[in-house]
Amino acid sequence: MAKIRLSKNELAHQRNNLKRYQKLLPSLDLKRRQLTVELARSRKELDETRAAVDALETKIGEELPMVAFTEIDVDGLVTREAFELGEENVVGTRLPVLERIDCKVADYSTLGKPAWVDVLVDRLRDDAEQRTRVQVAEERVRLLQQAVRRTTQRVNLFERILIPQSKEAIKRIMIYLGDQERSAVANSKLTKAKIRKQQQALLGGVS
Repeated sequence: MAKIRLSKNELAHQRNNLKRYQKLLPSLDLKRRQLTVELARSRKELDETRAAVDALETKIGEELPMVAFTEIDVDGLVTREAFELGEENVVGTRLPVLERIDCKVADYSTLGKPAWVDVLVDRLRDDAEQRTRVQVAEERVRLLQQAVRRTTQRVNLFERILIPQSKEAIKRIMIYLGDQERSAVANSKLTKAKIRKQQQALLGGVS
């Protein structure tokens, strides 16, 4: 703890600090708990989105097994061209939300390629969208982890350092001021006793 002044002004300062810390701590702790709940929800959403990608790719393999054996080139058939993100404010933390995704389909002749290529294009579009959703969900989890860590650090700072330090400072100052007050009272009594003794000596000399 930093050196503190043992004075009434410092006592008032420390009491104000303690009051402020104790007022802020519940709201900080509530924010931490709300962020933790949102983090758990976002992690679940990320797992579900990843599972959706796996399920879709499995479905493509089962629905269109000919893709693996055909000599038809399907590389670059569908590419993600751009996507647009919105923003969601969750307990003061700004999180991305996927609003739009644009995919580009390579030019191909419908006559020169079998009909299943059209189905594959649709599936690849879905896959590109799901993979983008995974990226956005991963970013949400990362930002929430960061927010939970920062808020937890602040809660710990208040709980374990600032509040105990202010309480200890108040205790030290009050003990010191109490000792000073008792010392002043004792000195006052001694002074009065000396004055009384001197007055009695003077009165005794007069008689």
